[in-house]
Amino acid sequence: MSILKKKVFIPFAKIDNGDEMEWNTKEAVKRWDIHAEEVTSRYTSQGDRSREVLLNPVLLDFLSSVDNKRVLDAGCGEGYLSRLLADRGADVVAVDYSRKMLEIAKKRTPKEYTIEYYYGNCENLHFLKDETFDIVVCNMVLQDLSDYEKAIKEMYRLLIKGGLFVLSILHPCFSTPESEWIRNEDGKKLYWKVDRYFDEIAFEQKWPVTARNAVLLFHRTLTSYFKTIKEAGFILEGLVEPKPSEEMIRTYPYFKDDLRMCHFLVFKLRK
Repeated sequence: MSILKKKVFIPFAKIDNGDEMEWNTKEAVKRWDIHAEEVTSRYTSQGDRSREVLLNPVLLDFLSSVDNKRVLDAGCGEGYLSRLLADRGADVVAVDYSRKMLEIAKKRTPKEYTIEYYYGNCENLHFLKDETFDIVVCNMVLQDLSDYEKAIKEMYRLLIKGGLFVLSILHPCFSTPESEWIRNEDGKKLYWKVDRYFDEIAFEQKWPVTARNAVLLFHRTLTSYFKTIKEAGFILEGLVEPKPSEEMIRTYPYFKDDLRMCHFLVFKLRK
């Protein structure tokens, strides 16, 4: 099954009654530290299956040649993308706010790789100097940050003039605080339900659905993302809603349902 098919919701009264400060980046970090081993146990050299089928083809196409480029993997997780980029000749710096994820990333990275791993929150990477990266890639990170505006501004600060920023997120039009497959009594998928699109709030989701613990996600509208990207100073060069190729569907037939809706959105931005 593809990821993000079923959500588990916190009582929204908890968000609406003034306790929303509990649901911030600090709490998201805590969830990922708990969740890290369980999630990454399924990863291959291509990441999880959804990354392999849907995200990686678009990311690598947008990134194009990275040979001899200084690349920041901002929110690297267990480091699969950092290693893919290093294989393609990039000089990679990788940061993540989960110490547990970084521990796993370092263990999975062969000694011959020269990837520099650092602990850091993408909302504030003060230890990295201005305009020191040719490319920044931020793969499925912004929905895990409460202050995504600050994170996007940080990526702009770190890029050289004319630098490339490739950004992937949950598709805000389809992955809302209340969205899921609606099924009939036999379990057949009837349609993908979307609700509460304009509620820019935090919500819990179990990923995978069998996970013991839920991660914390922050929903924003597509308008909010575009406004923040524009105000940071980026120019939009490309935008893709990834879908599985015919070859991938033949290999993984269950991804045919990803032709009925879209989980992800990938931006190609230029400073």
